[in-house]
Amino acid sequence: MSLDLNKIKSRLDSLKSTQNKTTAVWKPTPGKNVIRIVPYAHNPENPFIELLFHYNMNGKTYLSPASFGRPDPIVEFANKLKKSGDKEEWKTGRSLEPKLRTYVPVLVRGAEHEGVKFWGMGKQVYQEILSIIADADYGDITDLRAGRDIVVEFKTAEETGKSFPETTIRVKPNQTPAFDPSDAAIKEKVKNQKNVTELFPELSYEELATVMDAWLNSSQEAAEDGETVSATAATEAEPADVPAPKSATTKAAVKAPSSTKEIADEFNNLFNS
Repeated sequence: MSLDLNKIKSRLDSLKSTQNKTTAVWKPTPGKNVIRIVPYAHNPENPFIELLFHYNMNGKTYLSPASFGRPDPIVEFANKLKKSGDKEEWKTGRSLEPKLRTYVPVLVRGAEHEGVKFWGMGKQVYQEILSIIADADYGDITDLRAGRDIVVEFKTAEETGKSFPETTIRVKPNQTPAFDPSDAAIKEKVKNQKNVTELFPELSYEELATVMDAWLNSSQEAAEDGETVSATAATEAEPADVPAPKSATTKAAVKAPSSTKEIADEFNNLFNS
């Protein structure tokens, strides 16, 4: 029996993708962290990348095609449940809707040599940052030449005494350059950022339908075994698991889709050369 080289290559690519994501995604550590949001190389006019995710689906997280306006079988199924007229199924449909997670490219102070990383934030922190930028006293805090650093304080659930961790931010008052423009190495890393979509592969419609099918079957088996499948307390970082639908079939769920003089110039030209 010979090795299936295609499966070996697929698994290798999967492991590489996981490693790239681990090094490119930044999460604050307990205590105070200082970061600087920088322009997104792939869309310099807006550094905030809004993505929708299905969490805890068979113990994994999946990027929703709805992030890009494409059909998502799980969203379609959720909509069917919400229209069923049954209160419990409506609740389940709402729970199945993908959750928003916004990513921004950042330089971590003290580790700028590691290059740009992506910080994923929940809705509350995202709204706070947007309101600060909208404030004329602050303006564009992401400006490479005269933006502002952000202090991100992270407290664990144990520290807060709650069932979830807590993230707070404070924008520093002083305007500073994001980095020394004469530092060619860092400049190159800021210019040649990863595309965030490389970190979160998008499954095809059919593949995501298969994921949902497996989730539905496992939920049904748990119910038949007398286990209780219910929603748990959600943190801002990770939405809760969702309960299994009262009555759901794969047939109803899967349906083919119908259709940024000298320093200023250095920074201003960064993405134009």
